[in-house]
Amino acid sequence: MHIKCWGSRGSIPVSGPEYLKYGGDTTCIEIRTASNDLIIVDAGTGIRRLGNQVVAENRTTYHFLFTHSHWDHLMGFPFFEPLYRSQSIIQIHRCPFPGQFIEQIVNKLMAPPHFPVRYSDLKARINYIKACPSEFQIGSVTVAPILLSHPNGGCGYKFIEDGKIFVFLTDNELGFTHENGLRPSEYARLCEGADLMFHDAEYTPEEYKNSIEWGHSTYTDALDMALDAGVRRLGLFHLNRERADEAMDRIVEDCRRIIAGKSAVMECFGVARDMTFEV
Repeated sequence: MHIKCWGSRGSIPVSGPEYLKYGGDTTCIEIRTASNDLIIVDAGTGIRRLGNQVVAENRTTYHFLFTHSHWDHLMGFPFFEPLYRSQSIIQIHRCPFPGQFIEQIVNKLMAPPHFPVRYSDLKARINYIKACPSEFQIGSVTVAPILLSHPNGGCGYKFIEDGKIFVFLTDNELGFTHENGLRPSEYARLCEGADLMFHDAEYTPEEYKNSIEWGHSTYTDALDMALDAGVRRLGLFHLNRERADEAMDRIVEDCRRIIAGKSAVMECFGVARDMTFEV
């Protein structure tokens, strides 16, 4: 799998010289598979640049997965250029909830007065495919949904291809178990041996004291869970909207000190815009 981050910021996009290293776009992840499928996870503002890239490549088929329906994960969808091209085929997998939940959310997103172009006016062919709560296939990749501990629910995903594992768990609160959420030990079991994991790490332990039940984790909780799971590479994700580059660097340095202090072997970093990975 080839993985690229087009946006890792949480809650709202940000800009300014203090955000140049990690970027200000909200959640959007691209996965390219051995079967030449293109999977897009979430449609935060980072999807605008991804859309421009795939149009330049003359790609026409795209698989969409959503983690949940909070607006920072959807706000970029109307600006995805392939939606306005008749040759585009958009395969939206019905996650994280069954039935027509995703259809309803996408329709509302582009309904007046929220956006000037109606969903019904899009030129792309949009198909909705049954998926979740069990494992399903997208070409050469097995996708295993993982329930999130987050207000209103949602799911993260474990992607498996050729024995390699990438886990994506944004908007997941390890310090509090929301309805349908799991305990940290259960997440560790599901993430066991992952080659790469991106996990929500929005807060410092001090910040979290005033943010319990908001649906996000501390970087220390994310680190502890990843260590328990034996993850090889941990990417800190859903970066706080107020977290400037220097402050994020300090968090990464602290994680690396903790890892070294435990004599553990795990790479840890903050996930930045335009980072790429091979798994």
